[in-house]
Amino acid sequence: MKKSLYLVAMSLLLSATMLSCGEKNPFPGYTPTGTGLYYKQIVAGNGDKLLTGEVIKVRLAYYLGDSLLFTTNSIPEAAYDMVRESVFQGDLYEGFRMMHVGDSMSFMINADSTFRKQFHAPTLPDFIKPGVFLRWEVTVDESLSEEEFQQRKMEEMAVKQQEAEALQQQANEVFAEYLKANGIKTQPQESGLVYVCTKKGKGPKPGYKQTVKVHYTGKLLDGRVFDSSIERGEPIAFQLGVGQVIPGWDEGIALMSKGEKGILYIPSNLAYGARQAGELITPYSNLIFEVELVDFE
Repeated sequence: MKKSLYLVAMSLLLSATMLSCGEKNPFPGYTPTGTGLYYKQIVAGNGDKLLTGEVIKVRLAYYLGDSLLFTTNSIPEAAYDMVRESVFQGDLYEGFRMMHVGDSMSFMINADSTFRKQFHAPTLPDFIKPGVFLRWEVTVDESLSEEEFQQRKMEEMAVKQQEAEALQQQANEVFAEYLKANGIKTQPQESGLVYVCTKKGKGPKPGYKQTVKVHYTGKLLDGRVFDSSIERGEPIAFQLGVGQVIPGWDEGIALMSKGEKGILYIPSNLAYGARQAGELITPYSNLIFEVELVDFE
């Protein structure tokens, strides 16, 4: 019995001696895992432990020293990631698997391995040197099964689709009201485009993939000019019908002969739709273009 206690005491003494002689922790306040990962608990959550295969709603940022390289705060929507098997020892996924829902933790992770093996970077950035570590600040807000996540995304897409349809309908109503208020009685094309000829041209009309040269002035319905080739003193040239310009232009310019002038009243779905285009053209903007088909070949 005495011999057994003596061996235990000697074993503990030997372990303490080995720790005291070991390398100093390069990241004070962090605990090493033995795989190359260092961690520090910031906030302890009270949710379930994360499991491989779960999708997590996460807020994170990573730094090189004090320099912020990326943060999910810079993207407009919530960020999700999956708890995966590790791609290298001591990686972020090992850190995820240590966490619970509601946890906030800080990790020190090898930068070279992160860029090469996790980010699959073909070459390392100049600022990544051997032995450098990235500091990751991670907060897990929620965990979902993959099926729950897919269901949520489908529901979110359905809501966005409904919102887009409502905004498009509103833009269509504004377009129709403008035409009526300004006495524009020209029959719309099947697409909804309205073309009013102000000066007849001569000869044939341009065809698919022909290069056309067009002078134009673009306006919003309230009369504000957002672009003009006339002010620049040079017409725009493009191939017709191949998507180099908005659909309303591809369709409208194809209705004109050389030398013809006219006005294109373009509903938003034939312009930039839900996209922002420059400072003045907001999503779902209906547009007006005064155009002249200078030449085509």
